[in-house]
Amino acid sequence: MDPIAVGGAARISSEAAKGIFQEAKRHIRYAIFYQRYVKNFEDKLQKLIEKRSSVQQDIVVAERNVEKIKPDVQGWCDRVDKVIAEEEDKVKDLQLKAKNKCFFGVCPSIKSRYRLSSKAEEDATTFDDLIKECQFNGVGYRDVPEATVHTDFETFKSREKLFSDIMESLKDSTTTMIGVYGMAGVGKTSLVKEVEKQLQEVKLFNSVVMVIVSRSPEVLIIQDQIAESLGLKLEENTLAVRARRLCERLMKEKNVVIILDDVWKKLDLEEVGIPFGSQHKGCKILLTSRNKNVLCNEMDATETYSVGDLDDTEAWEFFKKMAGDCVESADLRPTAIEVANKCARLPLAIATVARALRNKNLFIWRDALRQLQRPYSENSSEISAEVSSAIELSFNHLLNNDLKQTFLLCSLLRRNTRTEDLLRYAIGLGLIKGVNSLKEARDSLLTMMNILKESCLLRDSPTNEQFFDVHDLTYFVAKSIASRDNEVFVLKEDDVLTDWPNEESMKKCNKICLQYPSINRLPNQLNCPQLFLFLLLSKDRSLTLPADLFKEATNLKVLALTGMHFSSFPSSIGLLNSLSTLCLDQCKLGDDITIIGGLKSLESLSLLKSDIRILPKEIGQLVKLKLLDVSWCAKLTTISDGVLSSLTRLEELYVGGTSIQWGQSSTASLAELNTLSRLSTLEVQILDALAAPQDFFQELQKLERYKIFIGKEWEWERFDNYQYSRTLKLRLSTSLDDLDLGIKKLLKKTEDLHLDELKGLKIALQELTDEESLLHLKNLHIQNGLDVEYIINDENEFPQLQSLTLQSLPKLISFCPQHETDATSSLSQHELHFSVKRYRSLTWRSCS
Repeated sequence: MDPIAVGGAARISSEAAKGIFQEAKRHIRYAIFYQRYVKNFEDKLQKLIEKRSSVQQDIVVAERNVEKIKPDVQGWCDRVDKVIAEEEDKVKDLQLKAKNKCFFGVCPSIKSRYRLSSKAEEDATTFDDLIKECQFNGVGYRDVPEATVHTDFETFKSREKLFSDIMESLKDSTTTMIGVYGMAGVGKTSLVKEVEKQLQEVKLFNSVVMVIVSRSPEVLIIQDQIAESLGLKLEENTLAVRARRLCERLMKEKNVVIILDDVWKKLDLEEVGIPFGSQHKGCKILLTSRNKNVLCNEMDATETYSVGDLDDTEAWEFFKKMAGDCVESADLRPTAIEVANKCARLPLAIATVARALRNKNLFIWRDALRQLQRPYSENSSEISAEVSSAIELSFNHLLNNDLKQTFLLCSLLRRNTRTEDLLRYAIGLGLIKGVNSLKEARDSLLTMMNILKESCLLRDSPTNEQFFDVHDLTYFVAKSIASRDNEVFVLKEDDVLTDWPNEESMKKCNKICLQYPSINRLPNQLNCPQLFLFLLLSKDRSLTLPADLFKEATNLKVLALTGMHFSSFPSSIGLLNSLSTLCLDQCKLGDDITIIGGLKSLESLSLLKSDIRILPKEIGQLVKLKLLDVSWCAKLTTISDGVLSSLTRLEELYVGGTSIQWGQSSTASLAELNTLSRLSTLEVQILDALAAPQDFFQELQKLERYKIFIGKEWEWERFDNYQYSRTLKLRLSTSLDDLDLGIKKLLKKTEDLHLDELKGLKIALQELTDEESLLHLKNLHIQNGLDVEYIINDENEFPQLQSLTLQSLPKLISFCPQHETDATSSLSQHELHFSVKRYRSLTWRSCS
């Protein structure tokens, strides 16, 4: 046998024997030293339990800090809990078995000790591995918090479309900034919170963040609010550095919506760190504000949506829901309806009031109604404090005192006053400054009113665009503000005056507004040395003005009386040397109004719809007069000769709807109008076309607004909505050649043209138009043209025309000769060949 092979085999056998020996030795140790293995198991188990307890303490701290537990930490804890629970029980079971005896209880159980030691060593190794794994760098992390689910949102059917439109705008890739505006308490915040909730549910955007901006925004706070919502911690101190960090974080979001609630003025998004527009097309910004101007002009919102008040049915149903079923009881329901109406259909007001009265007794409801009928500062409870405070906050935020005073004046007058009357009052009170003409004053007032509307403190009248309107609650707040320090005394329709305020209050009073109240008599004297405005609208023809009423109110600047019947004027009116505006509308003035001529400071005089026959020569003494309105004085036949030409500062003259016979006997002639170099607005009805002197219309080219009717058959509109600023109506019994050539020039600016009885004309507009005429025309009405065959001579363009009416033109063939069609076809078959870019309506009657 090969000695080398024999030696190798011997070595292998020796090593195998050694391995077998070592293994046997280990197994023998398991059996003999089992307690040592158990002790090691117990030590490792205790260390693992301590480590698990330590990690659990860290987890509790993290959860208290609203941190989420890291998945590897949670996984380790789960494995440790399972191992401890399972293996500890198994080892205990083996320990019991190891104590058992074999050979009839004489010798220990070697097999059980062996199994115990083996299991203890295996588990100790597992414990050791788990302990080594516990090398965590913190157990928790800050996650982006989920948006709060708003469960108190009330769904109103009237707002479903608004909600849908906002959602669609957010989906529109071309829209980056959207604005929602409305008055305090209307529900803007609730609406955008519901938008936020919906966006979270549909997962349309990666992130939706809502922050409150407030009236005095703190950029640092806004940055922190946005950052925390995104799980970002801004540790920098410098605003610019924080803004860059926030911008970087937002840029990582593929699409995100930032809702900025309660914006009062321009917020610099770049300063905050919000990327927008081309910088990050996936970042949408949704704004809420009380002021549309802030959204459109300061924040450049591309889409804006108005949140209006509820309709009557919705308001009542919501009120019932908030107040409980008690409102349906027969005895309570009438009072509850009145209380609900006082909430002005504003959700916040409804919720506040209804919840406060929920399931209360009838006497509490009656007391609440009484409180709501008074300004909120007089209320003994605070059931409308939230809304009242919000409205006053909007008031305090108005830019200047003139704007605030204009708002208070609008609120005191409310829905009973035309915008034109408001202009006259505001001018008289000196609220419009820095203007040189009535036109500039009107523009300034309309601008202020627009600001108030955009601030949701004022709104358009729902029934007549000549008027404005104010919410009931806004009125209450405004009245309360104005009533502080006893500065105003206001009675509205159906208020019953039982007694006048005490003497001290009257001395402080600067405005008295009595709008159709129930009042038996006026005091003999108004002891009001600080009184600037006295307005009385009366339905009681028997109510008289005492002769000395204004004797102690000589600082009066605006006096407006409506519906009064005078046998003679109160003599104390002659003492009002500071009076700037006098409005005696719808009054029976008697035969002698010469006292007015002594009011040398007068700038505006209105006798609208009043019963007078003669405007006396004394009116010509009002050398400061800028506005004279005798519209709808149906019995007025005479304006004394020389009166109009004496009013050299006159800018606006309204004499439509009268019976004035111009140029006859002692009546003023139309030629006097041509001497008024400042005249910019004229409303006049000339019953006889021949009364217009030569070159009369030539001199009217300077007019910026006019409504001129020529011909006795035109009916002066009783309720003109002033849709057009320049109206001309011509009724002609002779050729147009008989008219002033200035007509053509006036037509160049005319927006609303009516032609009647065009005798001898085959082409209706042939003698009126040239290539420059009718460029501003918006409405054209032609009627009673017996010989008219065509409307225009060629293809003239009407770039602004919106409405065309043709009536009683029996020989009409076509619109212009170039497009004459078969004479037997009806007009409805003719094509409209001239250009009408803004065409809205076409009407024809009795046209063959």
